[in-house]
Amino acid sequence: MIVRRLIALSSLALGLVIAGNAAAQVPLARVEAAVEQVRPRVIDWRRDLHANPELGFAETRTAGVIADHLRALGLEVRTGVGRTGVVGILRGGKPGRTVALRADMDALPVLEATGLPFASTATGTYMGQTVPVAHACGHDAHIAMLMGAAEVLAGMKDDIAGTIVFIFQPAEEGAPPGEPKGGAALMIEEGALRDPRPDAIFGLHVVPGRAGTVFYRPRGFMAASDRIDIVLHGRQTHGAWPWKGVDVIAASADVIQTINSLTARTIDPTTTPTVFTIATLDAGVRYNIIPDTATLSGTLRTFDIAQRDDLVRRAERAISNVAENFGANAEFSVRQNAALVFNNEELSAWLAPVLTEAAGEGNVNPATPPTTVAEDFSYLSQEVPGVFYHLGATPDGVDPATSAPNHSPGFDVNEKVLPLGVKTHVLSALRFLERE
Repeated sequence: MIVRRLIALSSLALGLVIAGNAAAQVPLARVEAAVEQVRPRVIDWRRDLHANPELGFAETRTAGVIADHLRALGLEVRTGVGRTGVVGILRGGKPGRTVALRADMDALPVLEATGLPFASTATGTYMGQTVPVAHACGHDAHIAMLMGAAEVLAGMKDDIAGTIVFIFQPAEEGAPPGEPKGGAALMIEEGALRDPRPDAIFGLHVVPGRAGTVFYRPRGFMAASDRIDIVLHGRQTHGAWPWKGVDVIAASADVIQTINSLTARTIDPTTTPTVFTIATLDAGVRYNIIPDTATLSGTLRTFDIAQRDDLVRRAERAISNVAENFGANAEFSVRQNAALVFNNEELSAWLAPVLTEAAGEGNVNPATPPTTVAEDFSYLSQEVPGVFYHLGATPDGVDPATSAPNHSPGFDVNEKVLPLGVKTHVLSALRFLERE
């Protein structure tokens, strides 16, 4: 089903991109002047949002800031789309197609260690516990850049041939515990891509990389992401008498080794990158008691649907066998957090010169290797043709290869790239609508 849908979207996009230019182009100089004018506000928004982060589906303050700004620009605004999501609609002065631009809003349960003067000291509730909260993935920058793009484009309303939809999405980092769906899937279900329905959608993400560079690839760009949960049931015993119980600690160690071996020894990493990581192990309360239950969780990242299904099947069987060897029982479950980010091929080719117009010659790589991190933009681009690209944002004087990665306490965004993100949003929307 997914493959057929992707082929259909590819065919649709082909019809969109093979046509020539129709509407007169908004000059680049005009765009750059407008971006420069909004630049100080974009920085201020980013810093305010960074200091006031909110977890997925709790982005109430964030959504209010966004909605107030879009209303002040004269846009049609819908709030509460997918719990806390915001949709803004800018209808140009001339008829035309519809294009969507998307930014994500949620922060992470991370204790920030950047030392920034506007560093987060916020807390939130995650899995029933009070946790530190920080924008350790750059979503604060994403929001600020799209707010800036909305202001620039609203100032050009009379010259725009078509409609621009601004999608500010909650819970990109996955559905919080107890929630069946994450932000993109829920916004789609609640009409974010209806009335009007976009003909194309674009999005970006800040990542480690030389500041001012843009990179992406056609087709599979970012991995599909599955959450894996394993519960081992044994029999509690004294730590000095392990033979009198069923040792789920020892079984857990073998389960982890089995998963590592399955991935490393049965998958060709040169053709289909695959990562299968167990990241948590919760078991026991005392040093000399072997508990009766161990709970493990992890993530599976894949680029091939059939291979993913086969690996899941074999992993479930192997884990059950490991548990049985110890006399334990295993429960195994899988939940998809994000599908494969599939960049439409024809739209990707069309976008390369547009991004070069924004970033300058030599700063755009439209053939970067795939990455095993995931993004639920994938669900949006399953519905309409889309392209998702990365924006290098490593601070000055820092080697991108060793800079703090996304989701780490030290992750930071070089604010010099904020105007570029505004410009790529603006130009991708304008140039798409300027085509026949």
